[in-house]
Amino acid sequence: MALKGHQLNRRVIDDLKNRSTIGMYFYVIITLAVLATDGFYKNHVVFSAFFLTAMLFIAVFRISHYYLFDKIKNIPPVVNNGIFFASVYATSITWGAGFAYFMIQPGEISSKIIMLASTVGLNSGGVSAFSPSLHTSALYTVLMLAPGAAVMYYYGIHLTLVFMIFLFILYMVMIAQRANREYWDALENEYLLKQKTAEIEKISRIDVLTGLYNRRYFDEIFNIQWKVAARNKDRLTVIIADIDNFKPINDTYGHLAGDAYLEKIAEIFTGIFQRETDFVARYGGEEFVILLSNTEKNAALSLAEKVRQEIEKLQLHFYSNRIQSTISLGISACVPEMENKKENLFEKADKALYQAKNSGRNRVVFYEDAKGC
Repeated sequence: MALKGHQLNRRVIDDLKNRSTIGMYFYVIITLAVLATDGFYKNHVVFSAFFLTAMLFIAVFRISHYYLFDKIKNIPPVVNNGIFFASVYATSITWGAGFAYFMIQPGEISSKIIMLASTVGLNSGGVSAFSPSLHTSALYTVLMLAPGAAVMYYYGIHLTLVFMIFLFILYMVMIAQRANREYWDALENEYLLKQKTAEIEKISRIDVLTGLYNRRYFDEIFNIQWKVAARNKDRLTVIIADIDNFKPINDTYGHLAGDAYLEKIAEIFTGIFQRETDFVARYGGEEFVILLSNTEKNAALSLAEKVRQEIEKLQLHFYSNRIQSTISLGISACVPEMENKKENLFEKADKALYQAKNSGRNRVVFYEDAKGC
């Protein structure tokens, strides 16, 4: 997830829904409470019926949207998100209209006080819930409070309260700005922490010099792939490669030259073993290991031979020196069984490598074993 200028990505939209939908239960309860205050609903039957029906419909819709709409696959995300924001604004507009109606009624002091307190409380909760989107949070506040203030100002009543509502709107917008900034700062910190964690995890798996996987990670993958191959009855191949006469390179030209040569060797490996299932690791020093899935003997031999030929042709010019060597490779393969030990497959590849070394180096040897793993 990349953070780009506070854009509302899937994570933020989910946060908005999670933070705000729970409030709809309170909207229904508070609606019933304000209409029941001093029997307000008895004196305003039509309004009370309309207001309660509207709030119930919106609450049911938003709760249903939260639990059901994301499960409907043929609704595009843009449409789904648009429906969510429309329902949010419908909530604030409907409540704002109800607030305005309450505040212009003659008398009904207790009902007005309860409605005013409820509106302030719901608005404060909404500003907090919608803080991931400053635009939504601010507009929610205005749509809920401005209609009542405008109507009271029009009728010339409760003008001090109109002024206080105006100040409250400004205050809520300021709170929304601060909460929005804190939310995105926290989200960015979370994102950066995940990035750093991923980088550290990657570093722990990678050989710093060659950029190939390291021995520890190879052992983990080998264990996993062994079990997968045994379960699926797939062929698993191990290739162990060792650079011939590498020590003299370090002794003659220095370790920097040896490191540069190892980097070139790694490039050859990654250039040849390109399948997503191919796994190449530096196993230690000048030794490399390759793990192949679903690869027949001839294909494995062909790949190993290509590696041998490319490295035989490789010439590294290090300052005024020309460095050139060869590589020996040992291969073993089988279809694992659960009762087999994976170490056996590795040991057979190591024996094939030993045979290649003793046979004059610069060659590929396949370990033949009719017994399998």
